[in-house]
Amino acid sequence: AWNRSVGKYSGALLIVFMGADYIQLFVNRLDSVESVLPYEYDVFDFCKDDKELRPSENLGQVLFGERIESSPYKFKFKEDVKCSRVCLPKTYKQGNKDDIAKLDFLKMGMQLNYQHHWIIDNMPVTWCYDVEDGQKYCNPGFPIGCLVAGDGRAKDACVINSEFNKKNTFYVFNHVDIKIKYHSGEKEGWTGARLVAATLEPKSIKHADEDHPNCDGGNPMEVPADFNADVSIVYTYAVTFEQDNTIKWASRWDYILVSMPHTNIQWFSIMNSLVIVLFLSGMVAMIMLRTLHKDIARYNQVDQEDAQEESGWKQVHGDVFRPPRKGMLLSVFLGQGTQIFIMTFITLFLACLGFLSPANRGALMTCAVVLWVLLGTPAGYVSARLYKTFGGEKWKTNVLLTALLCPGIVFADFFLMNLILWGEGSSAAIPFGTLVAILALWFGISVPLTFVGAYFGFKKPAIEQPVRTNQIPRQIPEQSFFTKPIPGIVMGGILPFGCIFIQLFFILNSIWSHQMYYMFGFLFLVFIILLITCSEATILLCYFHLCAEDYHWWWRSFLTSGFTAVYLFIYAVHYFFSKLQIIGMASTILYFGYTMIMVLIFFLFTGTIGFFACFWFVNKIYSVVKVD
Repeated sequence: AWNRSVGKYSGALLIVFMGADYIQLFVNRLDSVESVLPYEYDVFDFCKDDKELRPSENLGQVLFGERIESSPYKFKFKEDVKCSRVCLPKTYKQGNKDDIAKLDFLKMGMQLNYQHHWIIDNMPVTWCYDVEDGQKYCNPGFPIGCLVAGDGRAKDACVINSEFNKKNTFYVFNHVDIKIKYHSGEKEGWTGARLVAATLEPKSIKHADEDHPNCDGGNPMEVPADFNADVSIVYTYAVTFEQDNTIKWASRWDYILVSMPHTNIQWFSIMNSLVIVLFLSGMVAMIMLRTLHKDIARYNQVDQEDAQEESGWKQVHGDVFRPPRKGMLLSVFLGQGTQIFIMTFITLFLACLGFLSPANRGALMTCAVVLWVLLGTPAGYVSARLYKTFGGEKWKTNVLLTALLCPGIVFADFFLMNLILWGEGSSAAIPFGTLVAILALWFGISVPLTFVGAYFGFKKPAIEQPVRTNQIPRQIPEQSFFTKPIPGIVMGGILPFGCIFIQLFFILNSIWSHQMYYMFGFLFLVFIILLITCSEATILLCYFHLCAEDYHWWWRSFLTSGFTAVYLFIYAVHYFFSKLQIIGMASTILYFGYTMIMVLIFFLFTGTIGFFACFWFVNKIYSVVKVD
């Protein structure tokens, strides 16, 4: 019997086919590398399912703009189909305004290379084709059609067929040859079959007889750029079933992931990056340990004759724990950064274990949002405890800013981007009900938990400092260029960015070029290396500044590693202009709007790592060294 969990798009471990049961093909949103605006399948004038079924979607799928629905493509298991019409022909008449609008929208989709995304049993239906060096690439999408420009230049998929040669003409891929592979259990002690692969080949065919189509060949389906005659498009398909017991159900995604572009380059680049960063981190750690060992040994000698003439970080022990300016804002940033750090660590750890794989759609974003909501208590606690250590007394303002400031900035940016998506009619626009649900999670769970954490943070005594602070601030001597605040902060973000920029390229590819990202093990390793490099770079520069008798380390430690986010933004700008082909004002605004959210989150995350590393370092050296 047909397993209903498959019909609801949850995927089944075992599908048993009996009698006249059908395999249902689902369709997802259509997207393009030339536009940030995805659209639902129903927005285009394609064949639609008479009894449309929309599976329930989790929060992550809604936030990512996935819109999955049933399609009119239904196949009887093991029953091959040579050529079948999907629905009645789609006819567009010159004098009809609705037809003109529908055809123009279809042409826009072909011009911007919008891609179909079809799904069978929770697997993407892939278009596999040969690329350079005899390799095969399996794309989890295929184009609506393509365009031959007025100068005769074939764009995108039009290069695959020499028959696509008519200038200023669109070619619609109105036919698909689908091949479904299954793993039979007849000889393995179980009944039924498991679907292990689904591939297709799109074709453009102009059917001479619309009622009895012939899919064996013929002229391509042309749509002139100038609407000077009625157009009729017939959508057809052919399907074949093939038994393949060499592919196990558990590894049925492998053929897609192995064929992803630059996979070998990615492995080599990541390993190279890890080796370089580990080497640099080891050097920094060795320099720090050797230098500090000598300093501490010299400063702890009882019989120093020139103790009064000493200069360096020992001389500022009476000012090093002086509360910073804008301590309220710093404590708020650190509280939010702690929340983001814990959320990121748990999410990546679960992804490494395989719980958040690409097969589990929307799970990564759902997990991150839920964790962020539930981690309000650590944010409130850290912010309150540090604010009390800084000598602050406005605890109500502190807890309100911790709960509302940074999430409010992110939500405001997100809401403005959503207004643009609404205005453009994109499927990525978040429904009003989901926005209300997000606000309910924020104000109903996260904010109260932040108050709980702040209560315990203020209840505890301030963090005890190893040395007392002088009443009169010490004058800071003239600083060299490299120990001034801005050059030190700018240099501090170079090493952490160096360990992530290769990984960042593939992450941006997965977001904006719609490629699958699945190497969470390497991402978790890069995450650990990022923690180490942020900590060591900040500690090293903090030590240099203290040796130059500049004791303003609170904000500087946060900004030194947090400046990595500025490099991330610069790289995102470079990626936009060099790698993407995005056109249109709306898409450009959306790209930079979402990039700013990423930059803010990364700024809080890296800044918090650097601050706490430096905080531990300063407490450690001033508690070990004899300063009185």
